[in-house]
Amino acid sequence: MRRASPAERERLHETFASLCRIASPTGHERSCADYVATELSRMGIEVAEDEAGLAAGSNAGNLFARIEGTGERSIMLCAHMDTVPVTQEIEPVLVGDGWENANDAILGADNKAAVAVLLELARRLRRAPAARTMGLELVFTVAEETGLHGAKGFDVMRLRSQFGYVFDHASPIGEVVVASPTYQRIVAELQGAAAHAGLRPEDGRSAIAAAARGIAAMRLGRIDAETTANVGLITGGTATNVVPERCHVEAEVRSLSEQRVEALLTEMIDHLQDGADADECDLDVTAERMFSGYRTAPRAPQVALAERALEACGYAPRRIASGGGSDANAFIAAGFACTNLANGTERNHQPDERVSTDALEGMLEVAIALVEEAADAA
Repeated sequence: MRRASPAERERLHETFASLCRIASPTGHERSCADYVATELSRMGIEVAEDEAGLAAGSNAGNLFARIEGTGERSIMLCAHMDTVPVTQEIEPVLVGDGWENANDAILGADNKAAVAVLLELARRLRRAPAARTMGLELVFTVAEETGLHGAKGFDVMRLRSQFGYVFDHASPIGEVVVASPTYQRIVAELQGAAAHAGLRPEDGRSAIAAAARGIAAMRLGRIDAETTANVGLITGGTATNVVPERCHVEAEVRSLSEQRVEALLTEMIDHLQDGADADECDLDVTAERMFSGYRTAPRAPQVALAERALEACGYAPRRIASGGGSDANAFIAAGFACTNLANGTERNHQPDERVSTDALEGMLEVAIALVEEAADAA
């Protein structure tokens, strides 16, 4: 495999830092999308933007680009452009052997590291057209963090590739995600009756107390090796001297087992109903499947190719089951074979998020190897 040159590595870091400085929380990906489209256009690569952002609540759509090879075959690589909410300005700085945010907020390596890698890979392939037998399709999605909405809205029929990859698992490079959970989201509204908490508390019906009763009965955290549940948001009430008439609850359940996720979902909703009944409150609850899980056969072509590419770069491949989702879930649900690969980022979604220079450069090496291994197998 022809390794990335010092110039390519240096440019990769510059691109990554530039991308991180562009705030692009879900719904506000326009500036990031413009940056990516401009960079690809400067390389002479045609970029198309779809209308998936309209349904996803974003001010930008997914970007799609194709670099033709001399042969008919190609592979797809994907990265998402959005991040979780940004609470402070992002100023990437090198601290020791890795990139961090100088401020107390996310860095955005999830998933700007992968976006930078795909741009540098595209630049390399455009510079060596004669040696490019394998084509490359690039997809940059929006609204991944809130439920894979961009990928769900992408038309996989546009793809010529037989399979693809996303680099979106915050764990050591070498890990290959072969199983991902189904994720169900619960949104509940409890309605009681307001009353003065000091003068007439008996006239009120506390929606917060009803919600608390239901939540206290739930099994939360890690339920078993394949299943988790969490209550992540509770809001309600107006003042300490008012019996709260409303309470809003958001929760989730995930499992690699379809049977378990449905059973636990029903159980959590039943507990909310029991709490509402006990405190004479009304309950309005909805459950939304955010994404469906999958299990990939160990001998699937894209898994075998990924493992060869990792080995070519000096990494020991390791197949894992993840508790998280990625755009791969949406592509697989749409009938397109896709595998999620670890990208070496650390502590994603946290203020101390970071990515080492070795991991960033290693991701580029793996992306290069994927194209080369695919070409050798053609």
